[in-house]
Amino acid sequence: MLHLRILSPTDLTDDAVRILEDEEGVSGLAVVRGAAIRPDGDLVYADLARETANDVVAKLRATGLHHRGSIELDPIHTWLSRSGFDAELRAPGSSADTVVWAEVAQRSYEDVELNWTYLSFMTMATLLAGIAIITDSQILVIGAMVLGPEFGAIAALGVALVKRRVVLLATAVRTLVVGFVVAIAATALAAVAGRLLGWVTYEDVTGPRPETAFIYSPDKWSFIVAVIAAAAGVLSLTSSKLGGLSGVFISVTTVPAAGNVGLGIAFGAGNEIWGSTLQLVLNLSGMALAGWATLAIQQAVWSRVSVRRATALDRRRRML
Repeated sequence: MLHLRILSPTDLTDDAVRILEDEEGVSGLAVVRGAAIRPDGDLVYADLARETANDVVAKLRATGLHHRGSIELDPIHTWLSRSGFDAELRAPGSSADTVVWAEVAQRSYEDVELNWTYLSFMTMATLLAGIAIITDSQILVIGAMVLGPEFGAIAALGVALVKRRVVLLATAVRTLVVGFVVAIAATALAAVAGRLLGWVTYEDVTGPRPETAFIYSPDKWSFIVAVIAAAAGVLSLTSSKLGGLSGVFISVTTVPAAGNVGLGIAFGAGNEIWGSTLQLVLNLSGMALAGWATLAIQQAVWSRVSVRRATALDRRRRML
């Protein structure tokens, strides 16, 4: 179930209430007249099945309410309500499978924001990956994968392509490019410092590394893993169940590849730079493609569900 809160201008409140009253997936509805100060108007509360959220939001947006007021959705983690249970039974599909597009878009815009926190995590993850490569430690590679914040921006690419949001697409690309460039540059500088201090040698970077050789050795499996991991990650982000994200973070070698690029630049190791760059591009491409395909399939499925649902409601109303 989701909790809906609307701050509505007075002249739009009746339209909003009518939309909610006509929706069978709404189990609770309350209106507090004159409670809103900004905008000057009313406060509307409703509880609705997650499966009906997209249709309700679309109808509310069609009134222009979001331009003059606000529409807020929050998940209800625990609820005891017979009417709520009946509303979920009447709603099509499963709540865990439902993609609430307003929620996905909001999260995407937050994840692609290029800020100090994003760059800090990206740089620290890439530095950690560089150390993992030097010490040939798979444990540190996994730590770098989990620490990297890049998946949110990669998933946002799929959202931007499916929903045709040019600004989101441009912002996601900028965030990824700037993030990786800054992280690789910082790792290269740190590697140069380590080389001058005698802590890191050319052999440490180019010598045999059986535990971490996969970082600079891209093949067909690299692309397949990226596709599967990205599809799983997007499903975790769009579903009400988030259990699969940690597995995604430790499946794809984007950050470790960036770390190896930094080390290769510092030591002039062309093979390391080329192999890791190819690995990075292959993984990013596979993840972006899989994210787009997964979201496109979800949108197609739920568009058909919405059409069937609207047809069934019209038929039921005519019978009554």
